[in-house]
Amino acid sequence: MTVFFRGEITIFTLPSVDTVTYLPVEYSIPIILLSVVIACLASYTSLSMNERIVYSSFFHRYVWLGLASITMGFGIWSMHFIGMSASRLPVEMSFNVPLTILSIVPAILATFLAFILSSKARNSTRLIVFAGMFMGIGISAMHYIGMKAMILEADYAYHLGYFILSVFIAILVSFFSLFIFLKLQPYMNNFIVKGITSLLMGIAISSMHYTGMHAVKYYVDSDLELIHSHMHHMSIKSIILGVTIGIVIILLLSILSSLLDRYVDYRLNYFDALTKLPNRRQFERLIESSTYLTGMAILHIHDLNKWNSKYGYYFGDKIIIYIEELCTKLMPPNVELFRIEGNRFAFLSMTNEDLEKLLAGLNHLTTILSSPVTIDDQIIKIETAIALSVNEKKISSKQIYKNAVAVLTHYSIRYDNEIIKYDSDKHKRTFANHLVNEIEDALIKKQLYLVYQPKVFLNSKEVAGVEALLRWKHPIYGELSPAVFIPILEASDKMWEVTDWIIEEVCKQLAIWEQQGRSIPIAINIPGPYVTSPRLIRSLTTNVDKYELSPSLIELEITETSAVGNIEGAIQSVQAFRSAGFSVALDDFGTGVSSLSYLKRIPVNTLKIDKSFIDGVPESQKDGEIIKAIMALGSSLHLSIVIEGVEREEQIEYLSAINELPIIQGYYYAKPMNIIALEEWVFRLKEQYR
Repeated sequence: MTVFFRGEITIFTLPSVDTVTYLPVEYSIPIILLSVVIACLASYTSLSMNERIVYSSFFHRYVWLGLASITMGFGIWSMHFIGMSASRLPVEMSFNVPLTILSIVPAILATFLAFILSSKARNSTRLIVFAGMFMGIGISAMHYIGMKAMILEADYAYHLGYFILSVFIAILVSFFSLFIFLKLQPYMNNFIVKGITSLLMGIAISSMHYTGMHAVKYYVDSDLELIHSHMHHMSIKSIILGVTIGIVIILLLSILSSLLDRYVDYRLNYFDALTKLPNRRQFERLIESSTYLTGMAILHIHDLNKWNSKYGYYFGDKIIIYIEELCTKLMPPNVELFRIEGNRFAFLSMTNEDLEKLLAGLNHLTTILSSPVTIDDQIIKIETAIALSVNEKKISSKQIYKNAVAVLTHYSIRYDNEIIKYDSDKHKRTFANHLVNEIEDALIKKQLYLVYQPKVFLNSKEVAGVEALLRWKHPIYGELSPAVFIPILEASDKMWEVTDWIIEEVCKQLAIWEQQGRSIPIAINIPGPYVTSPRLIRSLTTNVDKYELSPSLIELEITETSAVGNIEGAIQSVQAFRSAGFSVALDDFGTGVSSLSYLKRIPVNTLKIDKSFIDGVPESQKDGEIIKAIMALGSSLHLSIVIEGVEREEQIEYLSAINELPIIQGYYYAKPMNIIALEEWVFRLKEQYR
């Protein structure tokens, strides 16, 4: 029989029983069971660490593979050491400590290589076979190097058959363990599945060990007298040492794994992946605590999606990183920086000194952002707003945050890279409530005013009339867009009062023009619900009589939607307007939900084609055909046609080629203007086309 080495003698065959005495070996069942438990525990911990490769992306996969390999290697080594301690021989037995420690190396290296191969072998049985071979050979090498480290007052040799069988078992069980692990990996978060898999791996590793132990034959010279009744085994201290080393190492690695898990969870849950800054969760934890803040600033990057759409999300990330690096560089160390949303950063100061430094840093930041920057060879202008909330009244951190958000969500916000400090008088009330409460004051103080946009006959280039448009110059918010404040006033039923004011202002202006010998019709937009109100006709007739005007100088613009919403009421109201001498225009025609039958029943004078149809002309053939169709329809019903939103020479040329020449309203001729500018414009127009 072929054998391994022992001492200085090379043994190739088992000696004859005539020349040596073979030693009996006894085993301690409790210690054997303990060794199996250690192997199972190591397998379970190793499997748990392997899971991190799938579920964690914070650490490199090799970190987890390395920890899993060390755990498995130490587990196998401890199992071997304890398993060796389970044997009892009638001779003194000890170990070569350096060689015993060295024996762990092949187990760790082979397991690491096996785990690497198996992690790439999801659907490759061949790679799993190679991985099993590496792991099996590593386990065998560890076992037999450990055997080599044994110091006995006896010699030993190996039974070739059992030796080969032990190596084969090591490879086979390694293959099946890895195969089972890979196939059941989706279910490894189930404690029972992982426990059973660990049990199988532990038993398999132990099987290899005890098969290898069965392969070894201990002997002494036949003339040596033995006391068979006195069986020796390693001292209890050695056994305790082996168990302690194995359990402590596995426990430490398990704790390390748990700590890494917690750290990973903490980083993933409380830190932003792109900037590595604390994220919104961390921010909320802080402001919900009793931490005292002297101030908070929130930087909002405006229209980040514009850059994402134009250059891609990678470019948007570059902008975020640029802002983060700038903030980190300019902010003092004690000011905490967070990325609380995709386009928002928060700054927190804890002391008055930090607040002063924060303000200095923010001022420097706005100065830099006011100039164009180069990112990925693209020169861009980053638009931001910085809301600043200072704790002047010992308020909570939550309230400081709410105040800062109130600044950013306020309608007066401007993204001009400036710092906007929270003002309770300005920002505390909601914008809508503020406007509603101030409308009467705005009328008295003449914050509301009218501008006029001309309408021009396309064929004669004469003024066909003007449309009165409402504007609001607010003392706090500045010039407010009608698209912002008119819906608010309509929703609060304040627009009726404002419309009455518009009617009177228009009548005043018409009276002035009458005295000057001018006759320019003015169109007034009427809110939807007000169209069918008896109050409207009373307001119109009262002011017309008051200023001694012809009703034909006033045109009432109503929308399709308001007319269709109450078709019978709209028909009656329009008939009343027409009977009183007022003109009626159907505004934004083509964008509502009306049908041609409604148009036939409502006695309007004019159709106004919405800007959305002219925008695509002359490039869009479909839009052009729609305009032609509406103009033909208006002509057949003897209605005037006004086309809104005409801005380009090409559009004028296109419309001029149509037989039914319309009235044009748009920036091509003039933007909305005040009375003085309008009168000057009318004079220039007459001079131009005289």
